[in-house]
Amino acid sequence: MGRRKGGSNVFKSNVYFIGAGPGDPKLITLKGHEIIKSADVIIYAGSLVNPEVIGHRKEDALVYNSASMTLKEVLEVMKEAIDKGLTVARVHTGDPSIYGAIREQMDALDELSIEYEVIPGVSSFVASAAALKKELTLPEVSQTVILTRMEGRTPVPQRESLKSLASHQATMAIFLSVHMIEEVVEELLSSYSKETPVAVVQKASWQDEKIVVGTLDNIAEKVRESKITKTAQILVGYFLGNEYALSKLYDEGFAHEYRDAKK
Repeated sequence: MGRRKGGSNVFKSNVYFIGAGPGDPKLITLKGHEIIKSADVIIYAGSLVNPEVIGHRKEDALVYNSASMTLKEVLEVMKEAIDKGLTVARVHTGDPSIYGAIREQMDALDELSIEYEVIPGVSSFVASAAALKKELTLPEVSQTVILTRMEGRTPVPQRESLKSLASHQATMAIFLSVHMIEEVVEELLSSYSKETPVAVVQKASWQDEKIVVGTLDNIAEKVRESKITKTAQILVGYFLGNEYALSKLYDEGFAHEYRDAKK
C-alpha cells in the first residue's frame, strides 16, 4: 500500500479517482487536495482541469496529462506505479461520476486486483447555479433536476432524448452540448415555451468565467455572439425566474421534529 511521504498516515487505496471541481482550485475537497499533495503519480485531464489544482504536488511527483493518452496508456501508467508501490491520483474535472468515463478504468483495475477509491467533487452544474446565484429546486417551480446531454459522438438512448426529457418541464442541466445550441433549443421547444429562461455558463468558477442569460427564443443568438463553443453548462427552467413559493422548512406555521409550529 502507498504511504504518505513525510508522515505516518497510511493510504487505504493505491489509486484515487479525484473530482477536481469545476475550475477554482479552492473548490476541490480537502481530502482530494491532501491526496494530490502526497501522491507519487498524478494523471490529470489536462484539457479540462485547472493546472492550479495540482500545483501543490510534490516536486518529484510524476505528472501525466491524460488528454493525449488512451485508456490503455492510462492503465499502463497506473499498473507500473502500483508495481513500484506508489500512490496514484487520477484527477478528473468536476465530479468523476458525471461524464467522467471512470467506470471502464475501475473495471480494469478490478481485473488487476488493484484497490481504488473515488473522491467526489463539485460538478459544473452546481458551480453554474452558484455563479448565477440561483436555486435549482424552487418550491412549486421544480423539484427535479435532469442532468443530460445532446447526442454527439457518444450516443444517447432514444428514451433519453432532449425532446423526451423536455416533456417533464423540470430544471435541466445540459452538459457537453453548447456547440449544438441551435439543436438543443429546437429539441427543448417541443415542450418548453420560447419564453423559458436559459442560462449558459462557460468555465464556471474560473477567473475567465462567462455568463449568458436569455430565453429559448434568443439564447442561441446570444451564445453565438459571445463566441461560446465549449466548456459550458446550459441551464434551463423557471428556477431562473423570480416567482416561487416559500419553503415549508422555515415556515413558522410548519412543525417538524426540531421545531414546533408558532401560532
